[in-house]
Amino acid sequence: MRRVLLTFFSFISFFCFAQNEDDAVVEGELNATVINAQTSYPMVSVHVINLNKVVGTITDQEGKFKIQAAVNDTLYLSFLGFKSQKVRVTNDMFKFEGTEIALTELAYALEEVIVKPYLLTGYLEIDVKNLPINNAYQYSISGLQKSYEGGSKSPSAVTKVLGAILNPADLLRNLFGKKPKQMRKLRQMKEDEDIRNLLASKFDRETLTELLQLEKVDLEDILNNCNYSRSFINTANDLQILDAISSCYEEYKVLNRR
Repeated sequence: MRRVLLTFFSFISFFCFAQNEDDAVVEGELNATVINAQTSYPMVSVHVINLNKVVGTITDQEGKFKIQAAVNDTLYLSFLGFKSQKVRVTNDMFKFEGTEIALTELAYALEEVIVKPYLLTGYLEIDVKNLPINNAYQYSISGLQKSYEGGSKSPSAVTKVLGAILNPADLLRNLFGKKPKQMRKLRQMKEDEDIRNLLASKFDRETLTELLQLEKVDLEDILNNCNYSRSFINTANDLQILDAISSCYEEYKVLNRR
């Protein structure tokens, strides 16, 4: 009887140990392959970002990639012309080789485009007058170490300048004080070369919103209140937007310490 009980408890102990081992958080280098969902062919140069650890990489000629990750981390995959995808890391992805992630090609319905070229006469004085004028002026005030974009693209520029003079710390505290976790990722994003290369080629703010866990309207609100013109917000690539937000956040931290 004693031998039976000993065997039973040994089995229970082994089962619990195995279960705890399975439930343990696995962390390390994750290997996987990205393929085209329609053709099953490997995809080259797909950008892969770990949103939790804020590190990135790209797939090689065989569609394979390696990235530091832990169970329950979220990977964000993007490639031009394909639907971006978020993948939750699981234990099985570490245990078994050959993990494949499929991306689906986007179907764009092209609408009729009407091109309106500038009517050039060949006379410089006349043609220069017909070109559109960008009224994105900058206000520079003696004593302040920065200038403020204004003009028709930013009708409230004067108000922003006066607000920054009267109480600059409060203005930025309202922007960043409620988002400390998101803003702490800025430095990590700027230091990762793969993430910077990806952002330099994108203009849709999609990757930025995923990394910072902010809505697109939040990004625009931050830039508006940091005195960037509408022209800059609409035309800058995602890396320029990242650098602009980071610069504004560094200014906030300096003012907040004071």
